[in-house]
Parts: sequence; structure tokens; C-alpha cells
Amino acid sequence: MATTPLRAPHSTHEVLNQPPGLEQYNLFDCDSVLSEALEREGASWAKDRAHDLGEILGGEPLQWGVQANAYPPVLRTHDRFGNRIDEVEYHPAYHNLMRLAVAHELHALPWHNPRPGAHVARAALFFLQSQVEAGHGCPISMTYSILPALRHQPDVAAEWEPRLVSTQYDPRSLPAAQKLGVICGMAMTEKQGGSDVRANTTRARPLRRSGPGQEYEITGHKWFCSAPMSDAFLILAYTEKGLSCFLLPRWRPDGTRNQIFVQRLKDKLGNRSNASSEVEYDGAWGRMVGEEGRGVPTIIEMVNHTRLDCVIGVAANIRQSVAQATHHAGYREAFGKRLVEQPLMQNVLADLCVESEAATTVMMRLARAYDEGSHDVQQRHFARLATAVAKYWVCKRTPMVVAEALECLGGAGYVEESVLSRQYREAPLNGIWEGSGNVICLDVLRAMTREPESLDAFFRELDRARGEKRLDRWVDALRNDLTQPDDIELRARHLVERMALALQASLLLRHADPAVADAFCASRLDGNHGHALGTLPRGLELSHIIERHRPQIPRL
Repeated sequence: MATTPLRAPHSTHEVLNQPPGLEQYNLFDCDSVLSEALEREGASWAKDRAHDLGEILGGEPLQWGVQANAYPPVLRTHDRFGNRIDEVEYHPAYHNLMRLAVAHELHALPWHNPRPGAHVARAALFFLQSQVEAGHGCPISMTYSILPALRHQPDVAAEWEPRLVSTQYDPRSLPAAQKLGVICGMAMTEKQGGSDVRANTTRARPLRRSGPGQEYEITGHKWFCSAPMSDAFLILAYTEKGLSCFLLPRWRPDGTRNQIFVQRLKDKLGNRSNASSEVEYDGAWGRMVGEEGRGVPTIIEMVNHTRLDCVIGVAANIRQSVAQATHHAGYREAFGKRLVEQPLMQNVLADLCVESEAATTVMMRLARAYDEGSHDVQQRHFARLATAVAKYWVCKRTPMVVAEALECLGGAGYVEESVLSRQYREAPLNGIWEGSGNVICLDVLRAMTREPESLDAFFRELDRARGEKRLDRWVDALRNDLTQPDDIELRARHLVERMALALQASLLLRHADPAVADAFCASRLDGNHGHALGTLPRGLELSHIIERHRPQIPRL
């Protein structure tokens, strides 16, 4: 009887020519740009902290980021008996990320440890953890940002500050006085107004006396309230004297639930781990923060800090995308050699790296301005204008950069197992949050008009790199165009874009690797660049630029 020959195993079952996952690596140690900036901008004391967090983030938190987005939050409006509870349930991975962020003071470092360089250190730490997962960064950012606004009302700040700076994350739904630490949120926009917050219809009625620090009953509807499980929210509502700022806790002082009702959770493009909601206030209890009728100037203290975090968040998105693309190209082979060795891919990768270094460098410089602004009025003016300028431009670049990085992986970057698919969905968010592009550009014009000292401080910063011909020509032309008021609102986007490029070029020329600075000026300022990324001119040190940004992990 004849025997059937054994079949050979399918050779296609052996995985070949695939890079190892970018994991089990130290996010800080693999980022020389961030490490250099941390020291340069005045927070060298935080290097060990950044190293420790970077080591942790390269391990299990990478999976927490995946899980927190794969299992998004769920709203429970009522318990099984029919009682209104308005609770949002999160996957344990989300709480793990929040616990890690709070333990490392991403929510409160400059307030809990107000030493020189604290904002810079906190920016670096927030930048590292945002690369792992962006959604939980929203409540962390709002908690970090609320204290400058609360300090407009010292008695309210004195009550809440010890809770805000606690390094213990406490997700329990309890009155704030019973918790180990608290998280805060913000709700400004309404469906009929959006960015036009003065179109708000929410009303506040004094319960006894009126004025700063007093108790009010608030009725209205907020179209966007991020992180509705926060322990308190800063909101805007009208009183008889105009739009005012209030702090609304989730629980009243008597231990009963406040009249804050979550109507629904938003089904968003990205940022799925974070519960953005629509809420209604039906006689909710709150306290006025700051001067009555001056709600916008009060809450803008919070907005300015969250705008800084917008820049940090998108810089982190760019960095993680560039890390994934350069890592992949360093292993993947095609047409007989690694992708990273092929001239056209080198052009694309180097261009991405230039964009990443420019974003990281400007983010860290802004953080230093927040550190020094407490005692240096010029730095305060610089931060006022430069934050808006950088927020506009870096946010605009992010979707383009992430899409190009994803394309470096081809189809492997487009599937859900890829980190880049999630990064791509996150890419537009910070460009919308805290003012979309047009709102930010109009704010730049407003700052230049109302605070001309901010424009002077901005140009003083640019002039620190005076002597480089390409930048000199760019700045001179920019200065001239800003003095021409005709149709300036029509031209605002172009002007703000040029301001951002000038700022990035000035910083790179002074602080970055010379090859990166040269590539930036040749392409962004000298006009030797196409409309797409990967169109750098000849004569640049492309391989050197790529290796500066490629995560160096042991080959497997």
C-alpha cells in the first residue's frame, strides 16, 4: 500500500522582514532633542524623573493606551432602581494611566513644587506620557490649568488647592472633601455659540449675596464638557453684570449630588478614551470665581495653560509618529536594502524629523516662558503671543506629519493594530480644542493690538538669532507686513504661519543640531521645498538627521 508523502510546512507561516515592535524602550533616553531641551530650558534637575517615567511608559502603559481606546467609556444615567446617578464607567486601563500621570505630577508639578524650571519639567513629562495615550491627557491638562484661574478667588483656591496638588488619583464618586485627590474640568461652549462664548445662555442667580466667592444657582446647557467625572468644573454663566466665571463641584457642600446632568457622551473621531459630554445644569450650586462680569478674563488664565498643553500634545503626537516611522524604516527591507538607506525615503523621514525637532523645541521654549513669566514681564508678554502662534501652526502641521509617517509603514500603518491609526485620529483634536485655527489667528491679532508689548517681546526673541541671512530676510519682510493694517484679518493665517516659522527657525538656529537648523531654513524659509513632505533640497545631511531622531533600541 502506497504511503502519502508528508507535506512540507508552509514557508509563508514564517514571519520575515518585519520590524520588532517599538516597545520595552525608554521614551526619554531615546529622545536626544527632549533631553537637550530639558537641560537648556532650566530643568536639568528633572532628568532622573524623566528617565524614570520614560522607562515605565515603554512597558505596560503601551497596552493601557490600546485598551483605553478599544473599550471607551460608557454613560450610566440611572441605577437599577431608577435613581439618577450620571456616572461614566471607564476601562481599568484608563484609570491606570490617570494614576500614573497624577503620581508623576503631570497635573500639578509647578504648583506642588514651584521651583525654577517646574513648567519645563512638567512639559517634558506630559510630552512623554502623551505619546502613550492622548485622551487621559485632557483631564490632566485641565487640572493643571485650573489653579491660575482659581487664584483669582483666594478663598476658593485655598479650599481646593490642597486637593488639586495631591499625588493620589482617586476615581471614587464622592464629595471632594472625602477624597484623596481631585480632578477638574471645564465647560465653556454652548451649541448656539461655540467659540463665541458671549452667546451663552446659561444663567446664574445669587442664593444670598452676589459677587466674588458667593454662592449661585446655575441653570443652562453646555455643548461640550470634557471629562464629566471630574470633581469640579470651571464654567461661564451670565449674571446681571455680565458673563462671569464659576466653580461647580459635582457634589454640593451638604453631601448631595449637584444638579449636573450628563445628557450624552460625544461619539468622537478620536480621543475615544476620554468621555466628552453634553451636560445640563438645573439649579446647580456653584461659587463665583473672580470679578463679576469679568468671566472671560478669569477663565482665560486656564485657557492659556491648556493652549500650552495643546502644543505639547501635538508635539508628542508628532514625536511618536516619527519614532514609529524611523523605527520601521530602520528594519524593513525593500528592493535589496533597508528603507532608511533609500534616498527618497531618507528625504521623507528627514523632513518628518525636522518637523518634530521644531515642534519639540518651541514647546519647551514656551514652557520656560511660563516659568519665567511669574517674575519677568517680558517673558509673560512673549508667552501671551507665542503660545497662540505656536498653537496655530504646530496643530496645523500635525495631521500632515502623522499621515506621512503612517504612509512610511504602508498598509501596516493603516490597520488598527498600528499605533499610527490612533495617532492619526488624534491629530486634528488640538487644532480644534481651545480655539480652532481662525479663532487663534484672531487672538494673535487681538494680542498685538491690545498688548503691543507682546509683539515687541516676540521680535526680541527672533532677533536673538540675528545674522543668519535666510532668517533675517524672513523676519524683515514679516515685520514690514505686520505694520500694514489693510486687510490684516484676511491675511491673518498667512501672517501667523510666517511668525511661527520665524520662531521655530530662530530657536533651531540657536539650539538645534546644525544639520536640522540648516534643513529647516533651506526648506521652510528659503522656499526650497515642495507642498508635500519629503521635498527637501539636495546637499543636506539626511542620514544624520534621521539617526538623531530614530529610537535606538537593541536589535532583536
